[in-house]
Amino acid sequence: MSILPLPERCETLTLETPAPHVLTVRLDRPDAGNALNTQMGAELKQVWDSLYVDQGDIRCVILTGAGQKIFCAGGDLKQRNNMTDAQWQQQHALFELMMIAMMNCPVPIIAAVNGAAFGGGCEFVAASDFAYASENARFALTETTLGIMPGAMGTQNLPRAVGDRRAKEIILTGAPFTSAEALAWGLVNKVVPIADLMTVTLETASRIAANAPISIRQAKKSISMASQTDLHIGYRYEVEAYNRMVPTEDRLEGVRAFNEKRKPDFRGR
Repeated sequence: MSILPLPERCETLTLETPAPHVLTVRLDRPDAGNALNTQMGAELKQVWDSLYVDQGDIRCVILTGAGQKIFCAGGDLKQRNNMTDAQWQQQHALFELMMIAMMNCPVPIIAAVNGAAFGGGCEFVAASDFAYASENARFALTETTLGIMPGAMGTQNLPRAVGDRRAKEIILTGAPFTSAEALAWGLVNKVVPIADLMTVTLETASRIAANAPISIRQAKKSISMASQTDLHIGYRYEVEAYNRMVPTEDRLEGVRAFNEKRKPDFRGR
């Protein structure tokens, strides 16, 4: 049994396993635009922390929102209304830890953007490993229109996705943009009709989950290093990550299955 298991019940999230080795994390506050409140921040942190400690049989995560109109409206401004400075900063400290836990999650996270992704919702998209969006999805980082600025890694992850100049335009104007623009600029990888979003995302997640889980985790970590260091040091990290897989049973199974012309049965060992 894991020492830090996934929560069995959440107030603001719905956790499902729609396919083998795939976990769906659904932001489930539809009456509040799936907005991020203190409880959701705590529950998301618990999910990401759990997967950091013990992935169990989970090999890919889909992050999406309840309904067909809003992925996540960002921070819950109704809850934040009339907060003291100390209360605001304490809540934000929790959100900081939650986002760090999400970025540190060893399991690939695919965002399935089922509608508006504003503020923190857009930052979730930028923090995911990659994202698919519905045709009706819209995006914005509106914080500068509210007297604040992105504070959930938006100024770090967005430039890595769309480039510095585009990120400055998005953040400094606070203007919304379409799913087609998000695709053209590199924030999302694919745009599909809303009716097909989860099916298409699940197909990709299942394909990832069918691959060797140690390989997937090591490759994800190595790719993440690419934008954080120079080429030579990044390659040294890649080689260290690669060598971790040489003595695994999965490496032997993969080569054996190739030569036997069959599908490999990876066990994560």
